[in-house]
Parts: sequence; C-alpha cells; structure tokens
Amino acid sequence: MMQRTKHGSARERLLEAAAVRFYADGVNATGIDTITSAAGVAKMSLYNNFSSKAALVEAYIERRHEEWLTLYEARLAQAATPVEAVLAVFDAYIDHACSAYDHGFRGCGLLNAAAELPVGDPGRSAVREHKEQVEQILRDHLSAVQEPDRARELAEHLGFLLEGAMARAGLEGGAARLRRAREIAAQMVQAR
Repeated sequence: MMQRTKHGSARERLLEAAAVRFYADGVNATGIDTITSAAGVAKMSLYNNFSSKAALVEAYIERRHEEWLTLYEARLAQAATPVEAVLAVFDAYIDHACSAYDHGFRGCGLLNAAAELPVGDPGRSAVREHKEQVEQILRDHLSAVQEPDRARELAEHLGFLLEGAMARAGLEGGAARLRRAREIAAQMVQAR
C-alpha cells in the first residue's frame, strides 16, 4: 500500500485512514468511528467531506485505482517494446503486492471491496470499469504485435490470468503467483 501519513487536510487523512482500515479489515467491518479515530478528526469532518460512508468507499476505490495507475505508468516508462509494455501491467501488480502492508497483502483491494458491495452499487461499477481499463491497456499494447481479433482475445486471456494470479497471491500473502503469471504472459505474447 502506498505510504500513509497523518498530515494534510481532513479529507486526505480520512481517505488515508479508510484505505488502511478498508484493506486490512474490510469495508463492512470498518465503521465510521474507526476511520475518524485513525484519521484524528471529528466525526463531523467525515460528513463535511463525504456525504456518506458509501461516498467514502467510492473515493477509496478511485484512490486505489489511481495508485495502481501510478505504479503502471512508472513501469510503462521503462518499457522499450510493446511486449515490455504488456508486461508492465503485470509488473505494476507485482509492485502492488510487494508494497508495505501493515497487516499483510490480501490481494486486490478493489475486488475485496467489490465483494462486499451489493449488486448495482456504484462502487462495484467503478471496480468493473477499472478492470475493463486494465484489459483495454493490455489490448492497446497487444495491438502493436497482434492482429486486432487476436489482440482482443489475448488481452482477455491475460486479464483472466492476471486476476487469477492476484487472487492466489492474496491468499498466499505474496507476489510469487504474480511473478509466475508474468512468465506465462510473456510466453503467450511471444508465441503469437
């Protein structure tokens, strides 16, 4: 998880506290009092910054997505070829799994949150959009080395590989499955 701080605006501290607690304990198990206490702000500060806990959850999901994009963009900047750009997606997930977590790595924070939200919840839609964006990123990079239909199919397969590896990595508490998924992805992309 990205390094958290007790500095900044009340909104920022609330988002940081929510990120830590939601990831460690789950969305439903984390109450407003826990978040405001961890953020060092009054309960009214939460409602001055977020209309509800649901709004805070949506902001948390958006923040997690932005954190992943930052990891991905850093890896992409090092990629010299379209294949390396595809693998940058896997590297960003590996970086995510290797981040310092106070209570251990538990897998994809977005999917963990989505699993707790009811069908039709805006947070679930935001998570789906993130996953679709990751697949689109894969498809865009693959389009440079594959025919369009093959790029679309392979991006879907790599998305499934990535999500399965992330689930197993979360269960095992480390990045080993993601590293193996990266190796498989490299073989799949280079096989053409």
